[in-house]
Amino acid sequence: MGNNSEKNVVTSYTQESATPIAPSGMFKALVLDSHDLMLNIVFKALKKKKTEFIKGNGSVGHIKLTNFTKVDISSGHLKYLKYKIDAIDTRNRVYRYTLIEANTSFAFEVKFEASSDVGCVYKMTSEYHSKASI
Repeated sequence: MGNNSEKNVVTSYTQESATPIAPSGMFKALVLDSHDLMLNIVFKALKKKKTEFIKGNGSVGHIKLTNFTKVDISSGHLKYLKYKIDAIDTRNRVYRYTLIEANTSFAFEVKFEASSDVGCVYKMTSEYHSKASI
């Protein structure tokens, strides 16, 4: 007799890099003002169409949608990203968000910590949640 139960599988990855920019400046640019910064830098290369809040205006619990023209990612096409803001901690410079409407769940946490040198250390932890048959 077969067992058709599924088990949640979590894969986590942490990436760190240093920058000479102060943590407060990095947090402001890459989190609080990201919609403007990404429009001018990264998304032009991806032919980004538009980013908008489809629920709320950028606070915790609100949902952001970024639409793209056809961009080939691996074997599929990335048409949009929809994500929910889980936490914004300006005091500790921590931002958490979850991609939604996907076959698997992707959760991200971004931290900007002061370094012993001038500047900060940027840490991004990604968690991928998927179901696997056991």
